[in-house]
Amino acid sequence: MRMSPRIPAFAVAGVLAAASLTACGGDSTSASGDRNDSVKIMVGGLDKVIYLPAMLTERLGYFKDEGVAVQLLTEPAGVQAETALVSGDVQGTVGFYDHTLDLQVKGKHVESVVQLSQAPGEVEIVSNKAAGDITSAKDFKGKKLGVTGLGSSTDFLTKYLAVKNGVQTSEFTPVAVGAGQTFISALQQGSIQGGMTTDPTVATVLDKKLGRILVDMRTPEGSRQALGGLYPSSSLYMQTEWVNSHKATVQKLANAFVKTLKWMSTHSADEIAAKMPADYAQGGGAALYAESIKSTLPMFTEDGVMPADGPATVERVLKAFNPNLKNADVDLSKTYTTEFVKKAG
Repeated sequence: MRMSPRIPAFAVAGVLAAASLTACGGDSTSASGDRNDSVKIMVGGLDKVIYLPAMLTERLGYFKDEGVAVQLLTEPAGVQAETALVSGDVQGTVGFYDHTLDLQVKGKHVESVVQLSQAPGEVEIVSNKAAGDITSAKDFKGKKLGVTGLGSSTDFLTKYLAVKNGVQTSEFTPVAVGAGQTFISALQQGSIQGGMTTDPTVATVLDKKLGRILVDMRTPEGSRQALGGLYPSSSLYMQTEWVNSHKATVQKLANAFVKTLKWMSTHSADEIAAKMPADYAQGGGAALYAESIKSTLPMFTEDGVMPADGPATVERVLKAFNPNLKNADVDLSKTYTTEFVKKAG
């Protein structure tokens, strides 16, 4: 069931992984586990390929195999998914790891418990009309650039690319256009000259010949070239206090996600696409959807473990433009844990 972005995320379930769930907070679980484990997870766009492991884990039956009832919800942008976690509407978020650093300096203790990826999976697209004016990030000045949401990871990365190339964040305009059809429409109508998005939106834009790729961060190599290192992005992150008081449940989630990552590493893009809901292709058809998965697959880890140098790269990127982080002392060791994925492996 797809959820309209106009409906509050906590009100509508994207997917029910079990026919009946316990009360809303899943607070029936405890540190020792509970036979009625129930967890709500907000995803920053269930149909985005960068967050594919969330739905794939459900479709493969791995949550059920671990004995945990997972309710997947969706929001169009990671910043909204973050808000749902901080407000207590959900117990977990599948979103970008960089939010854990941003939240720490705001006094919120959140940590990645499963690191799904080692690269952003993001692409900076430029419309055909603006292609002559934007040949690199140096040309962002004076432009309107699409992001999924203000304060989202696409917003963070766009600002970094600008600053890295001599353009101040005040010299261009980020525009919240979401992803999928809303991004494509903004590009077609000229309300943005370019923007940062993911597959399958990227594949659709290229297939319709609406734009071209300016910066490609779907692979580890692309991440190193654009950001100077691996950039851990998609992750399952949760409030540290909840993790510490529900370790048995978190372990079940880690077990399920790591099984999915291993399954992905041994199956083709076509096989992965066949497991996903048909409407995730966003109207592009099965073949184009499979191609978009193939383009993005290199970003994912095989074991859920945080890349050794990844957190430092994320900190360096955020400090380049974020005034809240620039002079802050961030304890990176508190922004992630490998405790659960190493046991799962």
